[in-house]
Amino acid sequence: MTSLSPHPLLATALELGPRLSARSAEFESARRLPPDVVAELTRAGFFRMLIPEAYGGLELHPALSFQVIEALSRADGAAGWCAMIGASTGLATAWLTDAVAREVFSSPDVITGGVAAPLGRAERVEGGYRVTGRWPWASAGHHCHWLVGGAVVTEGGNPRFVREGIPETRLLFFPAEAVTLHDTWFSMGLCGTGSGDMEVKDVFVREDHAFSLLMPPRITRPLYGFPFGLLSHAIPAVALGIARRAIDELITLARQKTVLAERRLLAARPSVQEAVAEADAEVRAARAFLLEVIHATFDEATKGPVSMRARADLRLAATHGTRAATRAVDRVYEAAGGPAVFHTNALQRCFRDIHTATQHAMVARPLLEITGGVLLGFDPPLPTL
Repeated sequence: MTSLSPHPLLATALELGPRLSARSAEFESARRLPPDVVAELTRAGFFRMLIPEAYGGLELHPALSFQVIEALSRADGAAGWCAMIGASTGLATAWLTDAVAREVFSSPDVITGGVAAPLGRAERVEGGYRVTGRWPWASAGHHCHWLVGGAVVTEGGNPRFVREGIPETRLLFFPAEAVTLHDTWFSMGLCGTGSGDMEVKDVFVREDHAFSLLMPPRITRPLYGFPFGLLSHAIPAVALGIARRAIDELITLARQKTVLAERRLLAARPSVQEAVAEADAEVRAARAFLLEVIHATFDEATKGPVSMRARADLRLAATHGTRAATRAVDRVYEAAGGPAVFHTNALQRCFRDIHTATQHAMVARPLLEITGGVLLGFDPPLPTL
């Protein structure tokens, strides 16, 4: 049987991998990706994966964008994370008016980023909003031309509500020059993502530069009916890529390291063999589950609105995938022994990176409660799915 060649963008991600891996320590030291790496990622098209074809994007199937992000993350977690943020934010194009979409994505070199969490306040005024807010985790903000911030809509200083207990929110596009970036990213892991705080103070945003993912997209293509939640399928792609790298690193180490007291290679130790087997099975199983759900959900999106059950399945697969990847990394890190603690060993970076990724709200443990509730027949308490 002849194997199919990978999509050109996936092939590029795989080809780029060794060069990204070789510079991981540099990314960590700088606490952001260097301009030449960002430029290479931009030229390749990684930030345009989910932008509509009408605006020069690639409009990739979510299973393919998942694999691309996974491949970059296997090479370097920070590079994969930054590509994920830029690509996912590009989804917003489908909710913008045609004129604004063409304004924001006026060039193939444009990079967008930001934070969807509604931590700002958007006061209704004539023609738009006056926005003030500060958002942490603004990954790769230094390289962005436009940044998105989530905000609660207020009128007369008071929040507006879409229904009892649920405030009205908007995502708002700010040009980079309107945003102040604060250098706060002194983190345990994903150090090279530059995920400091972004802040705006009383910035006017036109009505047509604001949107809500709870509203139907203007572009009614299947990709934009897929319930991304901006990051729901992308964070586990990063996590599973990191986990695969960790398994690779243990295999390489185990084939080279001699355990002096046992007079044999580390690879011959039964506990190491068991750790590799368990980690490999856990990553492959979680990945298969997630890809199965991505394909099923996308198929549903081609036929009409995606059901709440499908949305819950997607979020469950994403949360499970991230947590399974973390368990796999923990296994191989422990099996590696003392060498894994040194900065010269990539395993310690995998360990730190994946435990940082698990802290993101989009894959946090409370989502298991919400998705489990849907499976048991309860309505989700918040519009999280």
